[in-house]
Amino acid sequence: MGSGKEKKKQQQHQKKKRFPLQPKKVVNNKRKKEKVKKTRSSSNNGESIENAKSKIKVKDTKLNDIVRFPTAAQQLEFFHEQYQSANRIQLSSLELDSFTETCMLELDPDHAQISSALADHMKVAFGPSWKESLCEKEIDEKIDPGQPALLVISLSALRSLDLLRELRPLTSECRAAKLFSKHMKIEEQASALKNRVNIASGTPSRIKKLIDVEALGLSRLAVIVLDMKTDTKGYSLLTLPQVRDEFWDLYRNYFHQRVLEGALRICLYDEIPVNIKKEEQSR
Repeated sequence: MGSGKEKKKQQQHQKKKRFPLQPKKVVNNKRKKEKVKKTRSSSNNGESIENAKSKIKVKDTKLNDIVRFPTAAQQLEFFHEQYQSANRIQLSSLELDSFTETCMLELDPDHAQISSALADHMKVAFGPSWKESLCEKEIDEKIDPGQPALLVISLSALRSLDLLRELRPLTSECRAAKLFSKHMKIEEQASALKNRVNIASGTPSRIKKLIDVEALGLSRLAVIVLDMKTDTKGYSLLTLPQVRDEFWDLYRNYFHQRVLEGALRICLYDEIPVNIKKEEQSR
């Protein structure tokens, strides 16, 4: 019996020697994860590069450039964009048909477009009748008090004063009206508007208040100059939030319809950004 058991043990021992156990393969999961990450990141990078290229192409097709003497067409495009963006509306086809380049006043490039040349620009804009419209002080049957022919709208009271100083060649006989709130009461301004006024300059809020109380009239108004000069922080009449909202409130209520009727022209004074379309570059 004992010999039989020993034989079985020997047989089992020999089997173990013939078929030794193979060591288990250690799977490096970290390497697999790194490979997966690399493939994903490479695919994402490829997509992001393609997206970046497409964005660059889009930007290349429409770039902003600063224009010192914008044409009537450039002024119109810029004003349309600002009007629709600020008011969150889309101009109707009927309004677009009426709101054409003739509504914009294109400045004479022979005169430097700086504040000191504003008087010369307005002489050209009003044509042969500029003296009668902008300089004379007598009130007659045709002209009522407080009815300016030219209205300059600025970002601030200080900027309004700067432009009034440069309009002095036109206001030596008939004084210009100062229409802003700084150091000036609305009652004093209403009293001054009881005389003949050819030129007025001010800020949107005070101008609207004077129109609301019927101290400032618009029946004779032919040109509004929108001062596009930016302040030290880069804001302008159409970009400084509070002043911008006040201007568009004034424009919608009192100017827009007159512009569409062709009774009033708009002049964007100073540099403005316009869209310069460029051909896509092959990359």
